Amino acid sequence: MNSLSTDVLVCGGGCAGLAAALSSSRNGAKTLLIERAGFSGGIVTTVGLPYFDGLIDKPTGRFVVKGIALELLHRLGIAKPGAKSIDDLPPELVTKYWGSMWIPSVEHFKILADELILAQRDHLRVLYHSVACGVEVQDGRVAAVMIANKDGLTRVEARQVIDCTGDGDIAHWAGCPTVSTTPLMPLTMHFRIGNVVPVKETKEVAKKVLIAAHQEGRLANFYGPGLIFAFAKDECYVHATRVPADATNAADFTRAEIQGRQDAWTIFNEWKAKVPGFENSYYIMSGPYIGVRDTRRIVGLHVLTLQDLQQTTRHDDAVATGCWFLDVHPPEVSVDKPFTGSGYQPKPYDISYRTLIPQTVSNLLVAGRCHSASSEASASSRVTVTAMALGEAAGCAAALAIRSKDEVATLDGVKVREALSKQNAGPFTDA
Repeated sequence: MNSLSTDVLVCGGGCAGLAAALSSSRNGAKTLLIERAGFSGGIVTTVGLPYFDGLIDKPTGRFVVKGIALELLHRLGIAKPGAKSIDDLPPELVTKYWGSMWIPSVEHFKILADELILAQRDHLRVLYHSVACGVEVQDGRVAAVMIANKDGLTRVEARQVIDCTGDGDIAHWAGCPTVSTTPLMPLTMHFRIGNVVPVKETKEVAKKVLIAAHQEGRLANFYGPGLIFAFAKDECYVHATRVPADATNAADFTRAEIQGRQDAWTIFNEWKAKVPGFENSYYIMSGPYIGVRDTRRIVGLHVLTLQDLQQTTRHDDAVATGCWFLDVHPPEVSVDKPFTGSGYQPKPYDISYRTLIPQTVSNLLVAGRCHSASSEASASSRVTVTAMALGEAAGCAAALAIRSKDEVATLDGVKVREALSKQNAGPFTDA
């Protein structure tokens, strides 16, 4: 069996994992990042969802996340250094209704992620096409993580481990308490259609056509539908499929991928045949993977709750700020608005470092949508930019633990916050 050793192992190269690996390596820790796809970026690149949700406080328009998330916008040429609000963004990339923005090129995002990783080559190594598949726990620590790739099985020993799998896989396999919501929010296959010439009737007819297809049994579920011309004036980016499934179950996850692709193809063909503007359209692609909103979450040393959001509870050990609305997707059809939850819009709220710390294991942090939060609160904290902020905090903490010869679970979160502030990151209240 192969073996590797590193200071910090980051499992998953999505929004949280990319930020975690960059933050850890920039703080001097020898870091290994593993990712199942052939590129980093998570939901932005593996799913094709181009939104930077969680960056902007909708009522005020101010950015509530700094650090690596804002750096990405700078390097993509979208926001100039010093940008602080929605008014500093190109208006064509802003969706004021949602209080969000999108990036104009998923491919550029992939390239930029690679460039940032390679710039840290002295401290950061990445292995794409690699997936964690097992954990060894000894004396309350993750002693090793098993990964699988074209080299076969490799045993990775790391002094500190960051679980950015989205599903809390490492924490779950290590025996840490986790929880999941019933019912789970559904999965969505995003896709793109080219050569669309929208007219006034396009969106309303598109909705009616999907309602009819559902009623006639040709389309199981859908929502919205969301038709957005984000990438080009004649290219329709669609988020409309809705597949109930448990993405932590291999068979169910496979079924969802197959169903999502079929549903996307059905929607395209229905629109091409019946919707004005789609007559000469063609199907460009679906995302490499179906998008997952909701699976496991750890039960950490602190649980972010709906009450925390409603009361904007402050924490001395806050390491990130959330601001997204309660974006709850039901497992059945919903027309127009994609969510049927409260849609409650919180003020910017603190996320404690303790929500990244699972119980029972001392050298493991969990960042991204599987951090410790109630089902209601996670509907807000699960989004892309918030995940980046949590990942950056986890990477910074892991590097601090390496330097102090400590464990991430016993680090003072206030010190993590102070370190983040020095790298122009951390909570909005430090702005």
